[in-house]
Parts: sequence; structure tokens; C-alpha cells
Amino acid sequence: MQFTVENVGKLERKLTVRFPAEQLESRVNARIAELGRTVRLKGFRPGKVPAAIIRQRFGEQVQGEVLSDLIGSTLREAFERERLRPVANPAIDTTGRPENGEIAYTATFEVLPEFPAIDVSTLEITRTVSEVTEADVDKMIETLRLQRRSFDPVERAAGEGDFVLFEYAATVGEQRLPPEGMERAGSVLGSGTMLKALDDALLGHQAGDTFEADIAFPDDFGHPDLAGKTARVSFKVLEVREPHLPALDADFIRLFGVDDGDLEHFRAEVRANLERELKAALMARLKTEVAEKLAAAYSDLDVPELMVQAEARSLAAAGLPQGQQPPAERVQAAVPFARLRVRAGLLMGEIARNQGIRLDQARLAEQLAAIASTYEDPEQVIQLYRSDAQLLAGLQNRVLEDQVAEWVAEHAQTTVQSLPFDEVMRPAATAS
Repeated sequence: MQFTVENVGKLERKLTVRFPAEQLESRVNARIAELGRTVRLKGFRPGKVPAAIIRQRFGEQVQGEVLSDLIGSTLREAFERERLRPVANPAIDTTGRPENGEIAYTATFEVLPEFPAIDVSTLEITRTVSEVTEADVDKMIETLRLQRRSFDPVERAAGEGDFVLFEYAATVGEQRLPPEGMERAGSVLGSGTMLKALDDALLGHQAGDTFEADIAFPDDFGHPDLAGKTARVSFKVLEVREPHLPALDADFIRLFGVDDGDLEHFRAEVRANLERELKAALMARLKTEVAEKLAAAYSDLDVPELMVQAEARSLAAAGLPQGQQPPAERVQAAVPFARLRVRAGLLMGEIARNQGIRLDQARLAEQLAAIASTYEDPEQVIQLYRSDAQLLAGLQNRVLEDQVAEWVAEHAQTTVQSLPFDEVMRPAATAS
């Protein structure tokens, strides 16, 4: 076998491989002979089908299979000899026909970059720590009660926390929305589910009130005809309802799977859930911190464009319905951040390889159990992960990244900061 490697880009390679045509022919003949012993064709006894018939019926298929096998084996040999680390399966170009007694093909692919010596000792890492307090447990229980509150009609003016059912119409210049009649909506005042200016306008009004107010709509308001404009809004209050929280009794507690209805057992369950969420949030913060500092420290490291584009598509698809492809402009906008993520991921992978960091199976089992515990049938979720190679591989990668992030924090210039539970759990703080 002969091969040559060309650099056709920073990380793109073109590998040309040549091997004797007789290698293909001999393997095709051997496969044809094997088929002759096993194939069954009408009109012939088993094992007595002539080789010419076998070749006529299956020759093209066999040649394609043997050529594919040869390309695969010679590629692996070439990668090993040249110490090439492709990031994905190469694009293969070949006629498959002999020329001057040889068969040639080209393989085009991107390779992993040459990593510099990675020194994390100078990285300045901030590691956040926190704990769940009794006040956090109290707050979570109150949140659960709020989620299950009921609303009863009252004959009084609306206040904070009341549910208000109302109709409205907005006028901007000569345009009325809707053109005829009124739209109907409801809001729990002060909950943040509706524009604050609308809630403020409804405060102090009771069922039957009709009034108007000037409302300034923000630029990102959902209705394009109102976004960034001030409208005259006409209101009609239909009903005011006040909230009633359920009693913290055994019946309420049993709603959350605590069969004995005991308050202390319930508090223990709530605490365990909060501690699991906190642990995940703290690790997400640490991984984000380590990834950002690594990417910044080795900002000149080239990364494969194939990986960048795949990551950009993944980022752009976030929040879209499953299966929906993100628009090209959204993918392009995600490329800079995708490049940072890919660079950080490659650096973390190289650290794992250099430092001999292996996947901790006990930690993997613990992480899987934590995920499964949030579902009604945990064992079914565990079996799903174990039976889905792609799903399990994703979890394994996350756990290994956790281990690498902790190793970096241990060997870097790490400062510990303590934050309250609520601050750690803010969505923007845990994004990774």
C-alpha cells in the first residue's frame, strides 16, 4: 500500500491511497467462492451453483462490499502510520477501477489540532459553593402551595396576587386592535406573567369597571403592531378572584408521593430535591468557568469547522420544536459561541487524555440515578439510557467533563465564593 497526505487547510487533509488491484480481485474471488457454497438459487442444488452464475448475479454487489472493506482497512492503517486523528468519517472519492495495476482513492477529512502543552496552573478559576437552608426549604414549600392555590370570586378592588379576568382593546393612531370587539385575557397581578404596565393599570379596579389607560409596550412585545409603541388601551374588568393556598396538611403532602403525609418526611424530600438541583447547578457553573478560562487561554488553537458547524446547529435549534431545522442566519449567529465551546471541549478532552482521567463508573451510576429519580418510573428511565448507546454516550461525556472541570479547579489558582441558594439557581447563572 502506498499513500500520500496533503494539507489542504489548517486542519483539512487529503489522503491518497493506492493498493494492488489483485488484492481486490483475490478477495472478490474468495467471496464469490464462499457464496457458491452457501447461496440457494432455483434450478441448482445447494453448493452446485456455477461461479459464473454467482458472479453474474452478485458480482457487482460483492465487488462493492469488498472495495468498501479494503478502503476501511487501508484507511485505518494509514491513520495509524501517520498518527492522524480524524474528527469524522472521511469523504471518499474513487472510481474503484484498476489503473496501471492499482486501485486508488482519496479521503478528505478534518483532523484534531496539534495541542500545545496545557498548563492550567495559571488559570484563575472562581468556584461557587452554596448550601440548602431551612429557609430555602420553607420557600420551596410555599412555592408548591402557590402552584396549587385556588381562586374564589370577590366583590372588591383587585390587589397584588389577585386573578383578574378582563377584556381590552388597544388603539395606536388610527389602528384599533382588535378591529372589532374586545380581546379577553387573565392575569395574576404581580406574577410577571403579563406586562407590568397592564397589571399596574388593573390594580384597584373591581368587576364591572371600565376605564382607559396609556400603556407603553416594550420593543420586544409579542404583537408587532404594539411593540415599541404607546397605545390607548380600553379595559373592562369582568371578575376579580382572590387566592387561597391549600393547608399544609397530610392530604397536601400526599400529592407529592409522601404516602404517610408526615411533614418532616415531606421536608426531607423537598430538601433532597433542592440539594440535587443545587449540586447540578454548581457543577454547571464550574464547567462554564473552566471552559471559558481554557478557551480564552488557548484562543489561538484551531478547531475543526465540521465540529463548529455541528455545535452551531445544535445551539441554534435550542428552543425550536423537535425536528425543526433552524434558519441559516440563526446558525451563523451561533458560530462564534460554538467555536468557543468546541475549543473548550477539545482542550478538556486533551486534559483527560494526558492526565489519564477515566470515566468514574460510580459517578456515572449516581448521575443516572439522579436523572431517573425525577421521573415517575425511575427504573424505566435507567433502562432507556442503558439501551440507547447515543443517550448513554452523552451522559458519559457530561460526567467525564465534570471530572475534568474538578481536576482543573484543583490544579488552577482557584478562589472559592459562597452564594445563597437562590442566586445560584437563577437561570442565567446556570447556563452552560
